[in-house]
Amino acid sequence: MTKGRVRRKANIFLVFLLCSSLAWLVSQLSENYTQGTSFNLVYINVPDSLRLTKASKNTLDVRLRASGFQFLGFNFKSKQIAIDLSEIDRRGMHYYIPQQNYRKQIQNQLTGSMTLLEADRDTLFFEFYRVYKKEVPVQSNVTVNLGQNYLLEDDITLSPKSIILMGPKEEIAAVNFVNTLKMELSDLTSDFESPVALSRPEGLENTIYSINSVVVSGKVFRFSERIIDVPIGVINLPEGTEIRTFPEAVSVLCKARIDKLKDLKTTDFEVIGDYENVSKSRQMLELKLTTIPAILHSAQLLENEVEFILKRE
Repeated sequence: MTKGRVRRKANIFLVFLLCSSLAWLVSQLSENYTQGTSFNLVYINVPDSLRLTKASKNTLDVRLRASGFQFLGFNFKSKQIAIDLSEIDRRGMHYYIPQQNYRKQIQNQLTGSMTLLEADRDTLFFEFYRVYKKEVPVQSNVTVNLGQNYLLEDDITLSPKSIILMGPKEEIAAVNFVNTLKMELSDLTSDFESPVALSRPEGLENTIYSINSVVVSGKVFRFSERIIDVPIGVINLPEGTEIRTFPEAVSVLCKARIDKLKDLKTTDFEVIGDYENVSKSRQMLELKLTTIPAILHSAQLLENEVEFILKRE
């Protein structure tokens, strides 16, 4: 007998052996078996007014009946069972779910014809604390550094401006605001919008936020400058006197968008010196810029005081 014929016969034997083994395995896996296992319990649908702090069980021993195929697939899956707490029973200050109730929930989550034969007979007990809600404003801890010749059109804004705290009454009672985390935005030359996380004050171990971050935003524009000479007005002069200042008009440095600077007029401003504030030891008249147009981002006197001569009429 040649080596080739021996090899062919050996291969045929191995094929028949493999087929018979598979047939035996399929036959065995088709049979029903009972097997013990443990489920990890995951508690869902906790009532909004309560927060779960402790459960009497986090695992549950059970005994199941199913085919070998089902057990084979079952062993590759996460062994978690969800326990619905939306219809939890209460007696006084004690919350619980009877064994017959959670047994139904377990059976409904088993796949195919898998059957729950036995389970712990213990009632599941739970500890909760009552949840209170409080709305508090959010305060910015964001530093904005603008590029050269750029300004913020308005103050930076936070969205939303407030959040809801949900936790024990004694924890949230003393909290009147929540800060953002520190953040620095540098060399900004365009409008910006960025998320920023919220800080958590000490002592809020059991309190949660309605959201954990807000959006900080702002509008940035490139500014131009223009100098306007404004006449000086003087108030509270002694009766029968007149005053002459040197100079008679002062320069005001204005910053705004270039299109808004074009239409500025001297009469849009008012610079006042109050004679009552003149010190006898120092004959200088202090000036204040009392009126500026709303379209300007800023306006600044380039001279804060001037000399003067007081004359009798």
